[in-house]
Amino acid sequence: MEADTGLPHRRWWTPYLFLAPGLLMVTLFSLWPFVNTVVLSLTDAQILRGGRFVGLDNYARAFADPDFWTATGNSVLYLLVVVPCLVFLPLALAVLVQAKIPGIGFFRSAFYTPVIASAVVVGLIWQWVLRSDGLVNTVFRKLGVIAEPIPFLTDSTMLLVSAMLVTVWKGLGYYMVFYLAALGNVPASLHEAAAIDGAGPVRRFFAITVPQVKPMMLLVGTLSAISALRVFTEIYILGGESGGPGGGARTLPFLIRQVGLGFSGETGYAAAISLLLFLLTLVFSLLGHRLSKGDVP
Repeated sequence: MEADTGLPHRRWWTPYLFLAPGLLMVTLFSLWPFVNTVVLSLTDAQILRGGRFVGLDNYARAFADPDFWTATGNSVLYLLVVVPCLVFLPLALAVLVQAKIPGIGFFRSAFYTPVIASAVVVGLIWQWVLRSDGLVNTVFRKLGVIAEPIPFLTDSTMLLVSAMLVTVWKGLGYYMVFYLAALGNVPASLHEAAAIDGAGPVRRFFAITVPQVKPMMLLVGTLSAISALRVFTEIYILGGESGGPGGGARTLPFLIRQVGLGFSGETGYAAAISLLLFLLTLVFSLLGHRLSKGDVP
């Protein structure tokens, strides 16, 4: 027999009442836009014109579109280059600034500063650094290293590499904080025991530090992969609205913006490319989850 606590009897719907605001927000701002994008991708809708149902024509068009494959190749290449850099370089940086010595807080703050800077501001700074009459080319010419300016921003490949450099530079401090938290949980006794056995700093790093922070490395890899597939601002600021010469440095988000922009923007086709980008992101996210399975407690 249930004891009389003096409180009103709970109803079966009470938990759902507390969940309702959150469910409503998710439905309005996540689930409904996604469903609407799926429906839109099956039409030939434009910005100022409602579309008619065309089935999978937009997807067939994407697979036959050279611009789509160029953008997909650039996005995947971006991911393959940026993710390893953002997994290992912040870890090395975190190990360096982990030491508790006077003034180390200044270096931690300095490395984190690009994270809080606007992506537009970061892009404009690097545009000034990398343009033909910018800092790098001017210094190299003064030193006699080059006779002609390096086309950092006027060659599609170099533009893509420059954008990758900006992404890595901006992400170093962000993921460094992740690793600092993980390194704080590594027992100091492990390093002390290894040092007594004669292991040097490099051996202790690979034998103790890396295995201990492996779950965090997998998390950083997954997050940075998702960010790499969504890159847009760096390409736009450095390469302009065309995405570099001939649009050769366009990524998938950049192509989606170009296709769906303007009064004649093809929103149906842009929605189809968006869903293909979603599937590509989902594949890499599931791959990261698969790799982390068993490593994350």
